[in-house]
Amino acid sequence: MSLRKSTLLVPVLIAGGLAAALSSSLALASGDEPAPPKPKCTSQQVWNPKTNKCEPLVSSRASDDARADYAYSLAKDQQYQEALNVLDTLKNPNTAKALNYRGYATRKLGRTDEGIGYYLQAVKLDPSYAQVREYLGEAYVIKGRLDLAQEQLQTIKSLCGTQCEEYEDLADAIAHPTQS
Repeated sequence: MSLRKSTLLVPVLIAGGLAAALSSSLALASGDEPAPPKPKCTSQQVWNPKTNKCEPLVSSRASDDARADYAYSLAKDQQYQEALNVLDTLKNPNTAKALNYRGYATRKLGRTDEGIGYYLQAVKLDPSYAQVREYLGEAYVIKGRLDLAQEQLQTIKSLCGTQCEEYEDLADAIAHPTQS
């Protein structure tokens, strides 16, 4: 690189660095601080959002709802067995939410028929729960039962329309069954 080109490049690099530093400090000054890292609890712990810390699974301080939500976050992180272990600690495991999350984790472990059983129990408890209908439809896609998946899609449409995430995700799974 010639001396002239490097002389012209230095001010550009300095200006770019200053702009980046200024924009990041402005973002922090406006209250847009980066989110803290997601906590990782051990397999014998559960995240308690009220205390903002990991607590023993046997602790009574973590509610069933918090445990179910934590189990779902584990399942979404592909920690399916750990999610089931947390769901096993619920005082009342027979809620639509808990059964839906149990169905999700078991389906993702390859136990699709077992997952369908949990989804159907959840639907009986809460027929308007769009997410369980999405997951039930996805399980039907895996089983090759696109007719039953379409039924769930139509039910979701009546619950939240065609713009909700549950409808869009199930419609995509039906349109691309080999990717489910």
